[in-house]
Amino acid sequence: MQSLQTKLQGRSAACGVADLHAPCSRQLIFAPVVERAHGRRACQSFRSASAVSGGRVRTVVVRASAAPSPFPKRDARLVLENGSVWHATAFGASGTEIGEVVFNTSLTGYQEIMTDPSYKGQFVAFTCPHIGNVGINNEDMESTKCHLGAIIVRDLSCVVSNYRSKMTLDAYCKKENVIGLGNVDTRALTKVLRETGCLVGVVTTDPTKSDEELVSMAKSWTIVGKDLLSVVSCTEPYEWGKGTSDEWEFNGRVKLAKQHGPFHVVAYDFGIKTNILRRLASFGCRITVVPATYPASEVLKMNPDGVFFSNGPGDPSAAPYAVENAKTILGKKPVFGICMGHQVLGQAFGGKTFKLKFGHHGGNHPIRYMPTGRVEISAQNHNFAVDPTTLPAGVEVTHVNLNDGTCAGMLYKDKKAITIQYHPEASPGPHDADVCFEQFVDMMRAERV
Repeated sequence: MQSLQTKLQGRSAACGVADLHAPCSRQLIFAPVVERAHGRRACQSFRSASAVSGGRVRTVVVRASAAPSPFPKRDARLVLENGSVWHATAFGASGTEIGEVVFNTSLTGYQEIMTDPSYKGQFVAFTCPHIGNVGINNEDMESTKCHLGAIIVRDLSCVVSNYRSKMTLDAYCKKENVIGLGNVDTRALTKVLRETGCLVGVVTTDPTKSDEELVSMAKSWTIVGKDLLSVVSCTEPYEWGKGTSDEWEFNGRVKLAKQHGPFHVVAYDFGIKTNILRRLASFGCRITVVPATYPASEVLKMNPDGVFFSNGPGDPSAAPYAVENAKTILGKKPVFGICMGHQVLGQAFGGKTFKLKFGHHGGNHPIRYMPTGRVEISAQNHNFAVDPTTLPAGVEVTHVNLNDGTCAGMLYKDKKAITIQYHPEASPGPHDADVCFEQFVDMMRAERV
């Protein structure tokens, strides 16, 4: 093997013409070596190089250039109860939060997801890699605040491009005191959650907390048994009479329903979404919203045409007061339940609920309507489901989730009740599931007759 001196001398000879025009010593400087280690750049500060001058070899010390890194600093962590640590770049608020980590497969609508009260107590990791590109507007809020504990994204858009945008996602998270994590490998995180199931996690921007301390925090918390309905619910009854604009009148049969209205609907607020109220109003309903703990006897005194049980967060078995209210109302008035309302009514029927492995969160879940075989593309957000084997005779499972076969809707004719385990108001592209509101209106119309 040639010695370094022989190599350099050979290289100098090859550059003899240049040497004739450079009587001073000629330096041969080798570019600094840039190494990669675990996704981080490691640069040597100094490296020795050799130079040739008059046939002699001498060593010259060359300082490597230290250009600033083009990558944002990873100054936050997500630590899961299984011990894994995910380093991230923080945006939004600072601090430490604990919650259940779930993934959402929706390609659009991150603002609606963030303001959905059903995500209380959870951190949402978006599988769509590019989040924040349309900013935040004033029209698409599902509630008055952001309810999820943290937002986890692969790439936070540095550019906002939408004519309705009023602020960036980063600014909104700061305003709502929500921690954001960027530059996370959300694909790898999703794979972990699919294999192991939903995991409790801790997000933090505090460098003084050790990984071991955060793992211990995560292991000490669970969403099972948590009653979050009363946390996100309103505190006093109120009338929702904002109505809807023309863009919400996409269902041609809405006008026919309004001819028989208005129907007075009392809606239990377990974390109700604005779009649900809009859809009920578009079908000619006058809506009175009541708190989650509001007594059923007081609801019946209002003599409504129907009672609605809304979506909401947490464990449905941890809200026995909601189940008891539903039992009191069943059979007396037509009732309709969505998501948490579906689970509450399922228990009121006599059934039981159980926790899914990683839940259903996204805007592309296929549902089969069993009586006709029709398939609906639905938006979903829930971690619990009704066990159909525990339902009494007389309860018909009308909808089935085609991904895993779970119960997605029920009909109890004797009790004048219908339920669905997804969000018909969300309209993830098509309006397949909007027919559920129409069926509820038909039940109230039949009751009047």
